[in-house]
Amino acid sequence: MTTSFAMQSMILGSPATSFSQSKNGLNHYVPSCYLPRLQKSSRLRVKCMSEEGEKLERSTSPNLTDAAATPKPTPPPIAKPKPSTNFIDVFSFSGPAPERINGRLAMIGFVAAIGVELANGADLSAQLSSGGLSWFLGTSALLTSASLIPLFRGVSAESKSGGIMSANAEIWNGRFAMLGLVALAFTEYVKGAGLFQV
Repeated sequence: MTTSFAMQSMILGSPATSFSQSKNGLNHYVPSCYLPRLQKSSRLRVKCMSEEGEKLERSTSPNLTDAAATPKPTPPPIAKPKPSTNFIDVFSFSGPAPERINGRLAMIGFVAAIGVELANGADLSAQLSSGGLSWFLGTSALLTSASLIPLFRGVSAESKSGGIMSANAEIWNGRFAMLGLVALAFTEYVKGAGLFQV
């Protein structure tokens, strides 16, 4: 602080020892051209429109009590854009269809593969060769069409989700099911038998 005061006094060419004040209460060390000019009777005119269309005019001075008492308008709610129903947008890499449909098919496939293996001991390759491929294709066609109909109507999975059964939970369960199905096929290939066969 002292250094800054000494530097200012050297720059302005005034002695650092006198603190005499001028008639307007300002220090002689700071020229008046550097100080902002304050107007005592500045008035601010505010015009606003009410929601019904009535014009309201109000003349206020800028003090803190009026600014705090004036209610601030709430911004209108932001409308979420409607999801695209374009075929390319629905089936794009980051679109809503590919991961959701693959995840649903993987969840059904993983549960069916484990269930059949526990029931009769057939591994994944035996299940596919003994009629499982036709069941897989039929289930794929049914689930794909059931998943695409709402998407092409503009209904997103996020708008219908809530609580535990959310769209985000479905995506993560589908991802884990895809990993589980690949891990099941890889384990049965390396082992040479079903996962639960000894």
